[in-house]
Amino acid sequence: MKIVIQRVSKSAVTIDNTIKSAINVGLLVLIGIEDADSEEDIKWLSNKIVNLRIFDDENKIPNLSVKEINGDILLVSQFTLQASTKKGNRPSYLKASKAEIAIPVYEKMIRQLEIDLGKKILTGEFGADMKVELVNDGPITIVIDSKSRE
Repeated sequence: MKIVIQRVSKSAVTIDNTIKSAINVGLLVLIGIEDADSEEDIKWLSNKIVNLRIFDDENKIPNLSVKEINGDILLVSQFTLQASTKKGNRPSYLKASKAEIAIPVYEKMIRQLEIDLGKKILTGEFGADMKVELVNDGPITIVIDSKSRE
């Protein structure tokens, strides 16, 4: 599983000119799922997302997590995170899970994040043509691959 975490002052997902989800201060998390992803990947990444200390404390030092600031999380599926650009100029998405595998994993990630954060997680819509808006705060953007654990 690959994720891109962006610290945001606001973010929204629009589908067919209608806002589906919107948050203020928190994290926009883009998630790309592959067939090899497991329950262990879900739990490890959820814990990492919720506890990553990237929000400023009273001294303007990034010492606080989204949980500690009572921020929100907007989780958006994005199969293109699994793109391979090794050969040629056309990305290959063979590593990205098909919907029948990815949707249950995505739903488990939502539930795990809700447990770990202690509140509802807002989402995009799996497989939809989404417009994602954000104001990246910092900017802070972090990429994590559950397979490399870096």
